[in-house]
Amino acid sequence: MQPILLSPAFKDYLWGGTKLKTSFGKKSDLAIVAESWELSTHKDGQSQVASGPDTGLTLSDYIQKHGNTILGKHAEAFNYFPILIKFIDAKDNLSVQVHPDDAYALKHEGEYGKTEMWYVLEAEEGASLYCGFKSSISREEFQRRIEDNTLLEVLNQVKVHKGDVFFIKSGTVHAIGKGIVICEIQQNSNTTYRVYDYDRRDAQGNPRPLHIQKALEVAELCPPAQIGNDTPPKNCGGYTVKQLASCQYFTVEKLDIASSATLQISKESFQSIICTEGEGSLTLDGNALRFQKGDSIFIPAQETSYSITGACEIIRSYV
Repeated sequence: MQPILLSPAFKDYLWGGTKLKTSFGKKSDLAIVAESWELSTHKDGQSQVASGPDTGLTLSDYIQKHGNTILGKHAEAFNYFPILIKFIDAKDNLSVQVHPDDAYALKHEGEYGKTEMWYVLEAEEGASLYCGFKSSISREEFQRRIEDNTLLEVLNQVKVHKGDVFFIKSGTVHAIGKGIVICEIQQNSNTTYRVYDYDRRDAQGNPRPLHIQKALEVAELCPPAQIGNDTPPKNCGGYTVKQLASCQYFTVEKLDIASSATLQISKESFQSIICTEGEGSLTLDGNALRFQKGDSIFIPAQETSYSITGACEIIRSYV
């Protein structure tokens, strides 16, 4: 089973910009590209195969055609494709929001909850985001501050720089600030509960809906247990590997490749390769696949090795 290039689904949310087109080579007729869903089988936006004989198939149809064995043994623990990977360009502030855990989301939304991690690709001078609270507060205070528009006063605000890592466990109240571009690896879910949206209006002049009651039921009203990741990179000779996050839903690594790297894949899990800097070529079983900054590659689960040549930064994810 050869690796395949994927083309993303695009979202034009009102806070988005144009950096995914100008800096990451995304081709879209949309004036605003807030998000590109690079690895997705979600009903709200599917990736499509963009190389090989299956070009044009959605990722869901590709998996159905070749069978769930290409996802690997670890994916058997999930009822459907386990993760979703996207680029996000926040030209303006995103809403303050929270995602439910699996139990709540399955009961109320019919899909998994959403634990996620962010790797910062770009950050303008002074950019920041919110992650959890400065200190623990009561649910009554949380509701009152939502109602009187003082919620930002008690949220934990963090300055952001290129290369920063944030782990956002389900239940963590958060918001990406303007001037930030990230790569997000998350559970395969699109359930978001907004609690504050800067009184913005949509194209029809209507305020976007808030989900205060559900947010009150799922939010963890305390400082975040984990924000960044200080794990040092491992030098592998010609390239380095740094683990960015690892949890029950996904493991994410950043590879900085000077010229070449030989990597392993097993029957335990598929792998996602996202190029965030540079360009190169991925070769498996003698077949080479060229890629550049912004490209997404899916490698089916199998027992073999593959090589990457070229000076590039890679985000590798698996379950």
